[in-house]
Amino acid sequence: MSEKVPMTPEGQARLREELERLKKIELPQVVKDISVARDHGDLSENAEYHAAKERQGLIVARITFIEQTLSRAEVIDPSKLSGSKIQFGARVKLMNVDSDEEVVYQIVGPEEADIKQNRISVSSPLARGLIGREVGEEVRVVMPAGPRTYEILEIIYA
Repeated sequence: MSEKVPMTPEGQARLREELERLKKIELPQVVKDISVARDHGDLSENAEYHAAKERQGLIVARITFIEQTLSRAEVIDPSKLSGSKIQFGARVKLMNVDSDEEVVYQIVGPEEADIKQNRISVSSPLARGLIGREVGEEVRVVMPAGPRTYEILEIIYA
């Protein structure tokens, strides 16, 4: 459980903001909701009370998870990295060899991954296939949707 979690400075900041919001806004609100629901009487048949208690449990679990993740974070600033090989934090411009579609992904820590924002986890099949590779290389990766081949067009550390 003490394994380090790689993270960008932006990812760390986002987790800290979420933690602060959960502790200062959401947790106090759910405590108020529980109190209001408790005032409505019989708790055994009080759906509002049970929903608020469940929400409280989810919030507390998320707070604990974020605190543990931040305590194990190894913050790596991509702007301080360089080189010709792909490593954590790099933005990588790829071309799908089959469709000629170009895409840019940033390789980030597991807690920062968000495919909608083109941030992929360092532990994802694509990122694992890209780590250590250089511009011009073709990489064949077995993805959940099937095998894909990408050509590495550019590596950006910023």
